[in-house]
Parts: sequence; structure tokens; C-alpha cells
Amino acid sequence: MNYQITALTAQKRNRQRVNVFLDGEFAFGLARIVAAWLSVGMELSDEKIAQLRDQDERETAYQVALDFINYRPRTEAEIRKNLNRRGVKEEIAQYVLDRLRSSHLLDDSEYARAWVENRTDFRPRSCRALAFELRQRGVESDIIEKTLESVDEAEMAYQAAQRQSHKITYTEWRDFRQKMLRHLAQRGFRFETSDQATRRVWTEINEAELIKNEGAHL
Repeated sequence: MNYQITALTAQKRNRQRVNVFLDGEFAFGLARIVAAWLSVGMELSDEKIAQLRDQDERETAYQVALDFINYRPRTEAEIRKNLNRRGVKEEIAQYVLDRLRSSHLLDDSEYARAWVENRTDFRPRSCRALAFELRQRGVESDIIEKTLESVDEAEMAYQAAQRQSHKITYTEWRDFRQKMLRHLAQRGFRFETSDQATRRVWTEINEAELIKNEGAHL
């Protein structure tokens, strides 16, 4: 059976969607991009209507995903979970993920690299802690392993200790060491790595203080 398009109007609450009227009555809404080729007077079959509604479902889900990743980068697992929570069918969710990948808007390897880089620059932590964070976000184990191959954990611990040293009030080595080891343990570093970084920072602090005092006596 065929139906004639008698009107196409933009929705008041969402100008990116179009109301389609068939034979004088409202029939369904479509994303503007899906309805772009329609015109008043055109006839639609039941099969064509089903195709349009399927395309609209896919486009709507894709726009939901775009909005989700525009807030901040996301992993494939996070996007899939968000779509599932919104009731998107698995077949359409997979279509959205494939489309995002082909558009270079979804790449878990790049996500993991950027995550580790950000942590390195602002909140250094151990490889064990980084791996845990990435697993929580659904990144596959092989991607995590490859991403962390180039991470120098000793240097990460040193960077974390150096940053923390400016926040620690101390009078002696034992007090400084205890506070620093506690902080580094919270960042996931093992004792040996933490102890090495702590000693390195302590030495640098005292060398700087010695140079300062010597300069004051010149």
C-alpha cells in the first residue's frame, strides 16, 4: 500500500527533526538528514516507510553517541553501555560503533595513549594503577599492555614524589619518608620503586638547600 506525503514540518522542540504527514495525518518523525530527500506529494510504500524509520533509528543513535563523546573522549565499551542504557538495539549500537571508528572518532588505542599521557603530565601513578583505570573504562587488555610498554615507572614515581614534596611539611628524613611512601603507595607504586624515588627527591632537596646556604655566606 502507498501513502502520499501531504506535509513536512520541523518539530517545535527539536528543529533537527521533521514531522511527516501521510494522507493528511501525522505519521512519524525523522531526523532532518534522513528526511532531506522527501517532498510533499511523494508516495511512500510500507517497505520504504520501514526503511526510513530504520535509518532514523540509526541516525538518532549516532547523534546520541556524538553528544556523548563531545563531552569528553570515550572508549568503545563506554559508548556501547550508554547506548544500551538508552534502549538502543545491539545491531544499531554496533552500526554506531563501526561508523564512529570509520570516521576516526573512536579509537581505544588512542584513548589509552592519551589517558596515560595525561596522567603522566598531571597525576603520575604506577602502571598497575593506570591499567586498573583503563580496565574500568573497558579498554581491552592487549591495548593496555601495549600502551604501558613505554612507561618508565621509576620516572613516574619520581615525578609523583617531586610534586608531592612541595606539599609535605617535614623536619627530618624519617618523617618525610613515611609521608612520601604513603602517598606513593596510594598512587599504586611498589615499595622498592617508591623508596628509590623518595631517596632521590630527598637528596635533591638537601643538595638544593646546601647550595642555597653556601650562597648566603658568600
